Amino acid sequence: MTWFVYMALCADKSIYTGITTDVKRRFNEHKSGKGAKYTKAKKITKILYTEKQKNRSLALKREAVIKKWTRGKKLQFLSRPILKAE
Repeated sequence: MTWFVYMALCADKSIYTGITTDVKRRFNEHKSGKGAKYTKAKKITKILYTEKQKNRSLALKREAVIKKWTRGKKLQFLSRPILKAE
């Protein structure tokens, strides 16, 4: 099963990081107040980034790495150019 690590913007401009198997479903859960306590309080507004992982274990490890980043590092990561292989 494919898992995703995602970063989402909240109304207070904070960045939430989580994992899921279905980003659209999870976003809707957050929007309806059924997601994490953090996003229920901070009101998620949009998904900023998604990244595929092969399994839950790898997704959890990547999430932990990203959650340790400072806000500045997250913003720098999100603003980098995305390279596409042709």
